[in-house]
Amino acid sequence: MSQTKGCTVNEIIIDGETFVRQTPTVEKPTRIVVLQRGWVMVGRWSQDGDNCALDNAHVIRIWGTTKGLGEIATNGPTSKTVLDPAGRVTFHVMTTVVTLDCNEAKWSL
Repeated sequence: MSQTKGCTVNEIIIDGETFVRQTPTVEKPTRIVVLQRGWVMVGRWSQDGDNCALDNAHVIRIWGTTKGLGEIATNGPTSKTVLDPAGRVTFHVMTTVVTLDCNEAKWSL
């Protein structure tokens, strides 16, 4: 999506043919985010420029895995995973160490 002087362009016409930007099916995907200073969180990811947010965020206090964060990203939380509710969390993109896309069917955030 391009922006020109405060306008958002969602379509473009090339040689008389109109192309319209499609909206992703999941507007706020579930992601595990590792932040600086050891914070590990999961929530509904969004980003606006350098500002990021996790809605319905949870701190992952105990992973409860034998195969690392990828295990719960793919399979959802285990019976030993401990999630602490954190509401909405906002942070600068430069504080992000890594993000892991989660299997939406395994997470109910």
